[in-house]
Amino acid sequence: MLVSPMNDVLVQAYESALPEYERLRDAAVAVTNALLQSSGLNIHHVTGRVKRPASLADKLLRKPGRYGALDEVTDLVAVRVITYFESDVQAVSRLVEERFDVDWAHSIDKSKMHDPDRFGYMGVHYVVRPLGHGPADAAFEDHPFEIQIRSILQHAWAEIEHDLGYKNREAVPREVRRRFYRLAGLLEMADEEFMTLHRLSKDYAATLPERVHDAPDSVYIDVQSLQYMLDVDPVRDLDTRVAAALNVLLLTGWPDPERPQRLAGLLQYVGVHSVGALQKELRRHGPEIVQFAALLMPRLRETWTPAGGARPGTSIVHFGLMRACANPALDPREIVSLLDMTGVLSTAQLISTVRDTYAEATGRRAG
Repeated sequence: MLVSPMNDVLVQAYESALPEYERLRDAAVAVTNALLQSSGLNIHHVTGRVKRPASLADKLLRKPGRYGALDEVTDLVAVRVITYFESDVQAVSRLVEERFDVDWAHSIDKSKMHDPDRFGYMGVHYVVRPLGHGPADAAFEDHPFEIQIRSILQHAWAEIEHDLGYKNREAVPREVRRRFYRLAGLLEMADEEFMTLHRLSKDYAATLPERVHDAPDSVYIDVQSLQYMLDVDPVRDLDTRVAAALNVLLLTGWPDPERPQRLAGLLQYVGVHSVGALQKELRRHGPEIVQFAALLMPRLRETWTPAGGARPGTSIVHFGLMRACANPALDPREIVSLLDMTGVLSTAQLISTVRDTYAEATGRRAG
């Protein structure tokens, strides 16, 4: 095939201007990130890319005569937004349509292709320019960029499909095409199920206050119920009393997303399986918990003083340690692992200190 002189001119011009397009990529990523952050959406990740000159040359060969200037090639700069859920693809799409000047002639929502045997499982592609309200938007006046929006599962499909080398329906052998359709359907169902799980999780968290108030024995110990309990009595009251006994702050804003999970694991291990049972145990043993914590924490300063105070859930930690000391069937090493207490002191030192303190606090030998 003869190569068009115009194609050579465009590719050479693009290679010369590549540093400018790389700056445009960075600006496009920044503009998109700013939009997403202002919306409060939880996005998996955002990336940007510039088209490789070889890819541009290939595109010009495949579509002869279509492009007479670089600004007519709308995907030289692209931003990819990967969401956790397919519903977030639609949320991001609405934001893009509201905040950008969309070139609808070159944009496509492949999620709305409703053919029952459609090939592929794609997201949404927009060709956009900022509306010109920000100082950085002038950079895009002559250069649109593409925003691709996909869920994680849509992204996985597209990446694997690309790796297999299948660009369209006609490229796929008939004997394997049916399997592609089946996979597309399975991924679509999986996306829907993940969205359902996400919605159920949010609904569960929203009903926790009422359920804990009305029927705490029916609320199981899990990450979400522990997260809620850390902010209410009796946990908050006992945490405050422990902090006061040590003359330190209770670090209510301490950023530790894994702590509810660790505390839930601890409670499950020591045999406390419902919020109601936890409430009863903490109220019954509150004074002993505070006394035990006031004795133990000064002896294990290396494990907590770097934080600068007592972390939320400290009363649950000490309740769990006391329960483990009282029950010889429980493995103290499992408690150390669940609480992630290794690293500063040896496991043997931790166990010995906890047991000696428990014996002193209760006046009896630990199990």
